Amino acid sequence: MSFFARPHYESDATQFINQLKKDRPQLEAQQQHGRSLLWDKQVDAEVWKDYRAGKVAQKAYVYYSYTPAGKVTSPM
Repeated sequence: MSFFARPHYESDATQFINQLKKDRPQLEAQQQHGRSLLWDKQVDAEVWKDYRAGKVAQKAYVYYSYTPAGKVTSPM
């Protein structure tokens, strides 16, 4: 057996989560429902392809533009 192994140890966080799941068995279903509202979506690849094709490249430093003469001009 390893010196660092603690087979009977559970952290306070693990104990809390296990107790919460035992007290509220519907919790996991609610979490999955919430996830489905935000993340589990069908993605249309053609729309995203068109979206990415229409993007304009941003300059490296957007707050100032450099003129050909080397003068810095403020966009304000």
